[in-house]
Amino acid sequence: MTNNWHDRMHDWHKSTYTHWEENACVEVGALPGMVGVRDTKQGAIPAETRPILVFPAESFNAFLDHLAR
Repeated sequence: MTNNWHDRMHDWHKSTYTHWEENACVEVGALPGMVGVRDTKQGAIPAETRPILVFPAESFNAFLDHLAR
């Protein structure tokens, strides 16, 4: 198994809160029990070195619940 988050994460999609006109896009990816977040403005950086924030799914869901309040 690879340790590269880019190879392991799948189903990347842009946030529904993306500001298209400002190019302020955040993508979210999945791995069982984990969630990855990356910035689309860094698309010029090679995929294998592009930063990804990785969170336990439970923590990410708690974060989203807090934002929804």
